[in-house]
Amino acid sequence: MKHRHLMTALGLAVALAACKPAADEAKAPAADATPPAQPAPAEVAGPEAPDDADTAGKPDMPSLRVTTLDDKPYDLADHRGNWVVVNFWATWCAPCLKEMPELSALDAMREHVEVIGLAYEDIKPVELRTFLEKHPVVYPIAIVDVYDPPADFATPRGLPMTYLIAPGGKVAKRFLGPVTAKEIEGAIAAAGGPAIDAAVDTESAEG
Repeated sequence: MKHRHLMTALGLAVALAACKPAADEAKAPAADATPPAQPAPAEVAGPEAPDDADTAGKPDMPSLRVTTLDDKPYDLADHRGNWVVVNFWATWCAPCLKEMPELSALDAMREHVEVIGLAYEDIKPVELRTFLEKHPVVYPIAIVDVYDPPADFATPRGLPMTYLIAPGGKVAKRFLGPVTAKEIEGAIAAAGGPAIDAAVDTESAEG
């Protein structure tokens, strides 16, 4: 009888030992598993050369269809014939705010240049409109979904990030970090566009 109880106890111990690793393994993935796909928050980007790996697989002629803050549709294809500056930014990004007046002046003063601002952050339209009352710009602004950003553009790993689109629709240059109107105009000239001798005067544009 003792022998039978001893065998039963040993069998139970083996069974418990066999279950334990399985339980531990079940817990391990929960600790190490990647959480549901969420965008990594973009950081403030310093002036640096963009990594070509970011744009691998992205089309040379990107499409962009968004709804602007004033509820108007914006289709990048409708703006062929002009140089278009596509600027990813956020309200919390100090370098973004610093370049906004210059981009606004560029849009206002250069007939061949247009700007579209893409707010890359989780923000409500009413909040962004309130923000823009204190930081007004003349160019259209749209909020893009950080969980589903425009597919033809690299997901921003830093802000601001700016694309220069040539009149034919192709990407002429990409800037990661703050960009000036002079740099944009230089890129336009380098890509075969009209050269501008004088830099944009933001003060006269604002006045």
